Amino acid sequence: MRFQDKVVIVTGAAGGIGTAIAQRFADEGARVIVTDVNAEGVEATAAAIRATGGRARGFASDISGAAGCKAVITDAMANEGRIDVLCNNAGINRRGPLLSLSAEDWDLSFAVNVDAMFHLCQAALPHMIAAGGGAIVNTASQWGLYPAPNHIAYNVTKAAVASFTQNLARDYAPQKIRVNAVCPGEIHTPMLEAGVKRSGRTIADLDKLVPYGRIGKPEEVAALVAFLASDEAAFMCGSLVEITGAQAVA
Repeated sequence: MRFQDKVVIVTGAAGGIGTAIAQRFADEGARVIVTDVNAEGVEATAAAIRATGGRARGFASDISGAAGCKAVITDAMANEGRIDVLCNNAGINRRGPLLSLSAEDWDLSFAVNVDAMFHLCQAALPHMIAAGGGAIVNTASQWGLYPAPNHIAYNVTKAAVASFTQNLARDYAPQKIRVNAVCPGEIHTPMLEAGVKRSGRTIADLDKLVPYGRIGKPEEVAALVAFLASDEAAFMCGSLVEITGAQAVA
């Protein structure tokens, strides 16, 4: 119960890795705020957590804009009175090389993957500093470190997440704000399934590309996020932690 009575915000929590992260924190005693633009998914995740004995409250918000980000933090402080952990997990993937992308694809990728993280952290940090510290865990990607072909918008935004993480950590470590990022490889999520279906491949095909023998599970990423947010990782700040099953980017 590493997070007993701590308040944790998880963005992009209506499915996939975000849902697993929210469930993991609740399983360890946290009061979880589940947020996503998908209101139905938010309530489903929060209800599922409560059904297992955890504490969770849904708050639907479009964090592609500054107002939606600030609303998440305002709600958390108004209803919970504190923010101990912020998990910037929300992300989108607009696939394709540069000439196949629209300006809207590019702009939305940055709005959700990068700008939302900026606005959420800017709104949450003063409260964490006033409380004497806090933990921020961002979801970057292996592809942000080693770009995969034909995913330029996703790769560049996830590289920005990695850099943002290291910069924020360096600037606010003196205030006991620990900032780290997970960098997943291929994880079995609805986003991945959509890409697999589009490519004509199967999950079994992807499993064969991973030295460990299979792609990752959302719960495995959630376990790493929880560790980075916990006191067990007290000296980890500014780390970019890959979780890939030893797979290289193809």
